[in-house]
Amino acid sequence: MFTVSKEPGSDFTSIRAALAALEANPELPRTIYVRNGIYEERLEIRLSDLTITGESREHTIITGGLGALSEMPDGSKRGTFRTYTVLLDADRITLSNLTIENTAGDGRTAGQAIALYADSDALILHNCRLLGHQDTLFTGPLPPTEKQRGGFIGPKEFAPRIVGRQYYRGCLIEGDVDFIFGGACALFEDCEIHSLDRGEEINGYATAASTPMGEPLGYTFYRCRFTGECPDGTVYLGRPWREYAQTVLIDCELGAHIRPDGWHDWNKPEAHEHTLYAEYRCTGAGALTAQRPSWTQLWDAKNASSCLDKVQRTFSFAPNLMCQEDRGHEEG
Repeated sequence: MFTVSKEPGSDFTSIRAALAALEANPELPRTIYVRNGIYEERLEIRLSDLTITGESREHTIITGGLGALSEMPDGSKRGTFRTYTVLLDADRITLSNLTIENTAGDGRTAGQAIALYADSDALILHNCRLLGHQDTLFTGPLPPTEKQRGGFIGPKEFAPRIVGRQYYRGCLIEGDVDFIFGGACALFEDCEIHSLDRGEEINGYATAASTPMGEPLGYTFYRCRFTGECPDGTVYLGRPWREYAQTVLIDCELGAHIRPDGWHDWNKPEAHEHTLYAEYRCTGAGALTAQRPSWTQLWDAKNASSCLDKVQRTFSFAPNLMCQEDRGHEEG
């Protein structure tokens, strides 16, 4: 195991240097321990079977500050998918006890700003913080085609669109507009989904899934807490980046910042037929469902149990799934 620290006596003073050493010697155990510190690094991780563990998630911080509206050397705009602080472009990666942040700031002035670009299968994030404003966490793959020319410029623009399984447990994910977005099959367990206040009538959208057509699972939030600094009724749970978006909430706590209608169609009438937006047994001031749109679903115990069965089979690589501990989804 390599140790990274800003203090003398460690193997490396940067995470990038530790990754380079592992790339140079495939025989070494792919394990990195990062001591507390602020690491101003832009990481592109293409090593599979890798584990990176921080000393503590509040004080082991990987930070960057690129925004989509900043200029590239040729004078063009950087665009969303070249703003990441950390890119994961490999499989079977585990990150724990880390903060990954993009400090570019408000999307109205900085543009979209990705903290973590995760295009990975069998990915595990445990006890991490992902901090940003607009587009904090991108769960690849990209949609098959872009809506605007040049919209997908970045490291995976021409890569095959492979839907990976991504597991987030005990994480804090923070932002405002579409701050969890993409096409992955992603499970969020016991996470805090925290919305920032933009001072507007609509303060944001927690999710913007782009689940590909025909996928059995998109985003599943299980026992998560949707919190916010925003005034009551100003944040949507989600809107569809693409019309087959899937986002399911089971046993979640929804704060008062969630709007009574809950979900937005992004002015895509076709999404009414194809999206799957569903809730089951959620609680809190934002969980009142009387004004939810007719094209969303309020599940019963049978639907929820069926979904969790699929989740358990799909995420069999992940240890200690909470949804294996409690299958008591009786009608309450």
